[in-house]
Amino acid sequence: MFSLLRKSPKSPASVKAAPSQRLVEVGGRSLPITIKENQRATRITLRIEPGGKALKMTIPYGLHHREVDDFLDRYNGWLKSRLAKFSDDAGIVDGGKIDIRGVAHRIEHTGTLRGVTHVVTNADGEAVLRVSGLPESLGKRIATFLKKEARADLERLVAVHAKTVGKSVRSISMKDTRSRWGSCSHKGNLSFSWRIVMAPESVIDYLAAHEVAHLREMNHGPKFWALCERLCPHTETSKAWLKRNGSQLHAIDFD
Repeated sequence: MFSLLRKSPKSPASVKAAPSQRLVEVGGRSLPITIKENQRATRITLRIEPGGKALKMTIPYGLHHREVDDFLDRYNGWLKSRLAKFSDDAGIVDGGKIDIRGVAHRIEHTGTLRGVTHVVTNADGEAVLRVSGLPESLGKRIATFLKKEARADLERLVAVHAKTVGKSVRSISMKDTRSRWGSCSHKGNLSFSWRIVMAPESVIDYLAAHEVAHLREMNHGPKFWALCERLCPHTETSKAWLKRNGSQLHAIDFD
């Protein structure tokens, strides 16, 4: 996210502008951008949405459209460099690569209609994800496999951490949320993004520890982070990994 401080003009409290949408050119790509005025905003903020396929801008109320254009022009280079890590063809294809627990696996469509999606190691020591079924179902079959693997990993890790804190877990669910990697309810229901299984094992462990820590501390205060560190000593490095690479996991299109 990039922000630029600007004095906000005063406006009637009753006025509320609707968000506007347009396209912006960045490095030869046309990206949709949502521009929203905010009464309390004192700066322009520009955010790349998870997956790198859209932008969101918040501006002070009454900002002239020329200033929006000037801002986008000035920081076009910044956007280009940040978006460079997102591939335009981030979809799943035969012969492509997919990370599983942080290890790159080559995707191999078997050409058969029936069979179980599974991992093998070929004669060259390369990790291969073998997928059967119709070619057009390749992405969906891989997503189904990843969801199953994510559940197995997280159920195991959550059980370990929950035993350590002396708390019980009511349920664990897998979702494809973009705004957060996991959540914990007051009733002990944990929810995780199954895409985390593409991250290194240490990061998966951190996510499990993070949500289990919420069973004791429903906040992000000092006591919570101290407990998180006790459950997962690599908390800080895992948080940094997700901050650097998390959007790339969201960018992968399995449809």
